[in-house]
Amino acid sequence: MRLLKGVYPYILIGMGFQALSTLCLCATVAWAQQPAPPEAAKPATDPIATLIGRLNLESYKATIKGLTQFGDRRQGTDRNRAAVDWIEAQLKSYGCTNTERIRYNYAPPAPVPPAGVQSPIPGPGRARLRGTRRQTGVNNDPAKQPDVKLRELNSQPSTPGPREEVYCTKIGTVHPEEMYIVAAHMDGVGWGEAANDDGSGTALVMELARVFSDPQVQTDRSIRFALWNNEESGRNGGLAYVAQRKDLQGIESPAGSGKYPEPKWLGMIQHDMMLFDHGMPRKDGTISPEQRPEADVNIEYQVTSKFADAAMLLAHTFQTANEKYATDYPANVGPHMNNTDSTSFQDLVAAISLRENERLSQIGNGWDPHWHQPTDLYATFSDDDFRLGLNAAQTTLGAVAQLAGADTAPLSARVSN
Repeated sequence: MRLLKGVYPYILIGMGFQALSTLCLCATVAWAQQPAPPEAAKPATDPIATLIGRLNLESYKATIKGLTQFGDRRQGTDRNRAAVDWIEAQLKSYGCTNTERIRYNYAPPAPVPPAGVQSPIPGPGRARLRGTRRQTGVNNDPAKQPDVKLRELNSQPSTPGPREEVYCTKIGTVHPEEMYIVAAHMDGVGWGEAANDDGSGTALVMELARVFSDPQVQTDRSIRFALWNNEESGRNGGLAYVAQRKDLQGIESPAGSGKYPEPKWLGMIQHDMMLFDHGMPRKDGTISPEQRPEADVNIEYQVTSKFADAAMLLAHTFQTANEKYATDYPANVGPHMNNTDSTSFQDLVAAISLRENERLSQIGNGWDPHWHQPTDLYATFSDDDFRLGLNAAQTTLGAVAQLAGADTAPLSARVSN
């Protein structure tokens, strides 16, 4: 029935109040029986973003601070051995309890005379040095460390002999026979605290181990968190790992057990010096005291390596993850990875390194005045500096979580969905 304008009173009189009430009641019931409008679809939660949210600046800083209690952690000393023990205990406290150690012997080689002044155009695979250059080198003079307690802590010299380094593994639920290696070196030099070189990289790897070791986090593929020793003496810890483990890749042991002591390497990601990007030295040799606004995470691969194409693609995968997940600083890719543990892997698997600056053209040109110096102290760096390291952690976590197939739901729930 259509109620025309001005007709309502007459209908009310003609039909009687009771009839109209019945009509209204029927209309009300009919309206109530209409299906509810569908709810707006809720956006799917990104499990990788959830994991990255579990990283935070204060936890990252606290891990670096914990490492500095062992001074510069020079290889072949009691302070280095104590740091290895502490790292292992921390990994276990995160739930990464399947820790193992690589054991090897180290004897320093005979000194090699300096090669002279480096050419400004070093050649293929090595970056061209440009702009203002600042002297670099390793401080071996204890008198340059004004802190008496720290000088005493660092006083024991390195001696040849046995060495150890620790790693733990997140076992993949679908492809436990494949893995990504996420690594840094835990030793340092220079009579400081090795807070940046390489406490910053070591803390990054440990923080990722903490996040991935949550039992609610599952990954399709395995992830190994490795903290190398003896990097400063010539990458000896990484080389020892390669020598001992490369031929064990992908072998099930015992047969039929579903266990793979050394899963097949899919990629190796090194982290070495993560905090300081204050720009090129000024003409007078001084450096800006502030992190530059255009600071970035430098992702490098080696263009002359046997896996250069795969490493380049891996580097750009990390750059894409930075675009999506890093909160403050962008990432740039370069082809001159060098002088860090990933070079020990570069002809065996796609290998990249993440750094504060390009290793050869910037760090090698003196962009970080604390490199191998007594000023490499926790107190030297600001929150803006530490935040650059945190952004590198966000970048690596985002990329590795994607590559390894990470999720925060149990496997049964993932399969049912």
